[in-house]
Amino acid sequence: MIQKKDGIYYAPKSTGRVYKTVREGEFAFSVIGLDHGHIYAMVNGLVEAGAELKMVYDSDKEKVDRFLLSYPNAVPASSIEEILSDKSIKLVASAIMPNKRTELGIRVMKSGLNYFSDKPGMITREELLEVERVQKETSMKYMIYFGERVHVEGAVCAERLIKEGKLGKVISVTILAPHRLNKSTRPEWFFHPEENGSILTDIGSHQFEQLLSYTGSETGEVVYSQEKNFNNPDRPYFSDFGQAVVSLSSGATGYVRVDWFTPDGLSSWGDGRVFIVGTKATIEIRKYINVGVSNMGDNVFFVDSTGEHVIQAYGKEGFPFFGLFIRDILDNTEKSITQKHVFESMRLTLSAHEKAE
Repeated sequence: MIQKKDGIYYAPKSTGRVYKTVREGEFAFSVIGLDHGHIYAMVNGLVEAGAELKMVYDSDKEKVDRFLLSYPNAVPASSIEEILSDKSIKLVASAIMPNKRTELGIRVMKSGLNYFSDKPGMITREELLEVERVQKETSMKYMIYFGERVHVEGAVCAERLIKEGKLGKVISVTILAPHRLNKSTRPEWFFHPEENGSILTDIGSHQFEQLLSYTGSETGEVVYSQEKNFNNPDRPYFSDFGQAVVSLSSGATGYVRVDWFTPDGLSSWGDGRVFIVGTKATIEIRKYINVGVSNMGDNVFFVDSTGEHVIQAYGKEGFPFFGLFIRDILDNTEKSITQKHVFESMRLTLSAHEKAE
């Protein structure tokens, strides 16, 4: 069972269906930047899909040593340049500090390599515009790890049902995404918006991407957004609560609520839920726990004209995104997530922060 008490190191591994899309030695990647534990999830997904992890670099040797405990075959690099000059790799994955992600990503793309960043992939509008320019100029992929959709089997199941037409037209998506703060374990940069972004930029980015995906929307506009600091007066620039209402190009409406108020008594880092209303059926996803019933996640509650259906998706759906992303790089396709979708997800995210009351 994966560790779920602390979302920082939430790193799923496939327990059933595995989407391996490359042969041994066909696709290699390296890692730069270990500031957030999501890098373990990103690496897990790529390796399960058949990718080979070559090198790792971080200026903090302790972080590298810890990383090597999980991936002992990786070779510590002496510098970023050593990785960028390696002609055997096609991708760099990174969970460097959020305010350094675009600078690194631009450097990676200009080196002729594809880039896979932890969310958020950027924290300012200016960074987004510059990344868009360089990505178009280089034709390299700038992918972002939207793990709360692509690395949750309950979410994968719900998306499959939508694509199969089981819900009809999706008209409303509501996402509740509480997280545990674990304040004493967070690095100092986490509390500073100029280094980490705001709550809507950070964990909100997962949710805005989901709104676009579940509704099949190309774009969206933020109707209302809010960011507040209710319980951390010692961190005056930190927001521990955020919400937003979004009008989507498909005609659907989306609502997002994010917060850092998961109670200590919950066995998961957050009781993440998604409610999807379609013209033919409804879905509720209880992503990480079924409170009071089971600590098993990936619970999908599906109601249509034939009745009430409970689907336990854990171990059944797998994580197809990673294999598709690798093939996208090799085949110059966009079957995992399109570049336009990545950038629109972040535009919506940044807009929510900019408009927040």
